Amino acid sequence: MRTVISDETKIRYRYPARAIGLVGAVLMIVSIFLPWAYGHGALDDVGYAGAPSPLQLFFVLLPVLLLLLLAAPLVGKSRLGRFAKVVAWNTTAKTAAIGATATVLVALAAIAIELSGLVNIEIGGWLALIGGVVAIAATLFLPDSRTPSLGRVKSPKWLQIVGIALLMGSALFAAAFALNQNDAGAFLTFAAFLVSIVLVLRQFGVFGWLGVAAANNNRVLVFSAFLVAFAFPFTQNGSDANMSIASQVLIFAAAALGLNIVVGLVGLLDLGYIAFLGAGAFTAAILSDSAFSHYAGIKPPFLVTALIAGAVASILGLIIGAPTLRVSGDYLAIVTLAFGEIFRITMNNLDGNDGPNITNGSNGISGIPDLEFFGFNFGDPHVLLGVPIGRFANYYWLMLIVIALIIVVFMNLNYSRIGRGWVAIREDELAAEAMGVNTFALKLLAFAGGAFLAGIAGAVKAHHDVSVTPDQYVFLESAFLLAAVVLGGMGTVMGVLVGAAILKLLPEKLRFFADYRLLLFGLLMVFMMQFRPEGIIADERRQLEFHDEDEELAEEVEEELTIRHAHFNPERKGFEL
Repeated sequence: MRTVISDETKIRYRYPARAIGLVGAVLMIVSIFLPWAYGHGALDDVGYAGAPSPLQLFFVLLPVLLLLLLAAPLVGKSRLGRFAKVVAWNTTAKTAAIGATATVLVALAAIAIELSGLVNIEIGGWLALIGGVVAIAATLFLPDSRTPSLGRVKSPKWLQIVGIALLMGSALFAAAFALNQNDAGAFLTFAAFLVSIVLVLRQFGVFGWLGVAAANNNRVLVFSAFLVAFAFPFTQNGSDANMSIASQVLIFAAAALGLNIVVGLVGLLDLGYIAFLGAGAFTAAILSDSAFSHYAGIKPPFLVTALIAGAVASILGLIIGAPTLRVSGDYLAIVTLAFGEIFRITMNNLDGNDGPNITNGSNGISGIPDLEFFGFNFGDPHVLLGVPIGRFANYYWLMLIVIALIIVVFMNLNYSRIGRGWVAIREDELAAEAMGVNTFALKLLAFAGGAFLAGIAGAVKAHHDVSVTPDQYVFLESAFLLAAVVLGGMGTVMGVLVGAAILKLLPEKLRFFADYRLLLFGLLMVFMMQFRPEGIIADERRQLEFHDEDEELAEEVEEELTIRHAHFNPERKGFEL
């Protein structure tokens, strides 16, 4: 973080700055033992003295980290050893101070809104804010630390596995806690805390070390991630409301991964992608033996239905792609946008009046029965390991398997000859064609493949939602799918999953913002395009594409690649832990 304070001034006042920063951290720690609000209904009851709420206990981790970051260097480099040389103590302290203050500001704003006025904020809230401001002011006078090199530290395999396990366990706990926050203010406060913690750990160099650990133990990472995701329903105590949100997130993520092939890998702007999801959903609804389907009596096994739904969506992708993929840019965007609207209008017109009676028009197809798979009905609740498992948990596990299969397909395609051809088209289509790449065939394959994945997701969605109507598949949904890809990080798997979770979870938890959803959505995208256009999680190539003039970033990317290379080459020297 750059300031106008000179380096000489920072060096001169570094010890007084640490002392003042410690005071600010102590004030924030003390504040959690004091009431933050006069009412007991705000933020999960933060109005008690001497009895911190769960949110306050989470918040206190930030000032505690700040305290340790400010005090540790005073111990001396000799006692800290090589650890002192690989950690960015001062810049991390600044990040912790800013994160703690931001979390306090969100909490106080939520209290003021929920209790109708700033006068309802108690002394504990004001003390936390004062402590945060003092800490920020003090840390500005600390000398800037060099880039952390914790990723260079060689560590034993067991420690790397423990680190991965702790990361996954923390992710599971955070997801469960966040989803159980029914109060919008409490959810936002916890979200601000999570963002702050992530930034602090990133600045400290922890994620650099975890990245190396994950690269060295890829199978452990994949297995632990799947295990954590599988265990999530056991944390909800049979809550259908929370599991409904979680299953919707996975359906949305599956469709976004399909769009990621078209947009992220090939670089084609598709604004009508939601039509492929709708095609799969209507196909599954027609073949579901619903009483409202005009093809009652036809109910193939779900695997067959899913494949048919994917095939129908894929055929639509070929139909729209064959005549339009010879254009690009704005022209392609306009054509795909028109296709999305044509699909919705067509589904509305297949009502027996303007066309054959297939979809019941605007009424759609309702009464879709739950899936049955090898005799197991997904609508039946059951008890597993003493924990009640509801209907939506069943669909959640089904989509988890679908997501896993999609990820396997995506990763194999990404690193195959086809994937390299897609990336070449995205980087420079003319150059790729000059090198012998069949650009049209590969773009058509991307369209059909992405549509196929959306069709399968739509088949599950139809049974999950019990009904399918044309109004569910409007342009706004396509925009949100595209935003999930852009926000998370185009061309990445984890980024798209994160983006999909954010864009699906926030509207469910922040319903009081319903009238301003599009405004907030627009502001979020503007913010991301300004400060991180490559997305939340982006690979090195995308970062350098968007920041080609940033020499510092190029050096950081080179440093990260060097660190990873060092761990794969034992002869290369590095720090040892």
